[in-house]
Amino acid sequence: MKLIKAIVRPNRVDAIKDALSNNGISGMTVTEVRGHGRQRGHSTVYRGSEYEVSLLPKMEIEVVVPDDLVDDAIGSIMDTARTGEMGDGRVFVMPVERGYIIRTGEKDTV
Repeated sequence: MKLIKAIVRPNRVDAIKDALSNNGISGMTVTEVRGHGRQRGHSTVYRGSEYEVSLLPKMEIEVVVPDDLVDDAIGSIMDTARTGEMGDGRVFVMPVERGYIIRTGEKDTV
């Protein structure tokens, strides 16, 4: 199993959820996060004063998938999240040694 973490634009989350669902991947965790990469934030004016926004709002999607679905999941996320503009996000893949279903105590096979 692998844990896929994707940091994406907030407005792309629903489309990513649908794309993953179309590939048979149903469970996911979504968290509101703030950060920056190469984008480095921007300047904005609020009530006549200019200020720097250095940490931009993003969404972090976490999904655990079986090894045979990793490439499909990554492709779905990347194709759906891509706008071609700076700030589209990142995808990380990490191994998962094992998981358990809390309600039943069973070992999870995803």
